[in-house]
Amino acid sequence: MTGFVSFVSSGPGDPELLTVKAVKRLEAAEVVLFDDLSSGPILAHARADADLIGVGKRAGRASPKQDHVSRVLVDYAKAGMQVVRLKSGDCGIFGRLEEEIMALQAAGVPYEIIPGVTSASAAAAAAGIPLTRRLTARRVQFITGADVTGDLPADVNMAALADPLATTVVFMGKRTFVGLATRLIEHGLAPDMPAVLAEAVSTPAQRVERFTIATLAAHLEATSSTTPALIFYGALADLRQ
Repeated sequence: MTGFVSFVSSGPGDPELLTVKAVKRLEAAEVVLFDDLSSGPILAHARADADLIGVGKRAGRASPKQDHVSRVLVDYAKAGMQVVRLKSGDCGIFGRLEEEIMALQAAGVPYEIIPGVTSASAAAAAAGIPLTRRLTARRVQFITGADVTGDLPADVNMAALADPLATTVVFMGKRTFVGLATRLIEHGLAPDMPAVLAEAVSTPAQRVERFTIATLAAHLEATSSTTPALIFYGALADLRQ
């Protein structure tokens, strides 16, 4: 007997940003495998007798290996269980979703994907700005600031990232932004290009601060924090409420 896996996007942290479908899947699940950023009040939607299993991965901390997470998903589904794999933000954005999908496909396990509010949209909303503007910000690009080693990826398209007419959102980039900012300026982006640092988006600990790319790099170089954060920069980052 084969069960079913629902990849459920939990949104950025505020349980009120869950979709109706996400809540329904949580209420029906017998097993919930959740990331660190999907825990807390969001798990209150799970049924009382559900098995709740933390499988989150955080930089600098001991974390389950990806192949172990995939194997647990397959094992529970093969046992005939209704499984929710709860991922923060939108599960299709920098959530290693394809690796878990491939494991289920190889095992013949059916699945679905429930989209959600990406943390980039929530961060922009928290800052009181849009991500696009007619004529002057017609492109949005999402990038990861860290490769598998935790360093800035070596193969990023710097010409695209230094485009002043784009809004660029950097996921997992606090530790590498100093190097990224240096390269952006070398590729022609103005040091005073507006930037926003959005930490713990849509949670009680939320903090949104405005900088330029140069002053943000200096701030991050002088401080140390493990709080999850997004960085975005572009002309729209200086739009005030």
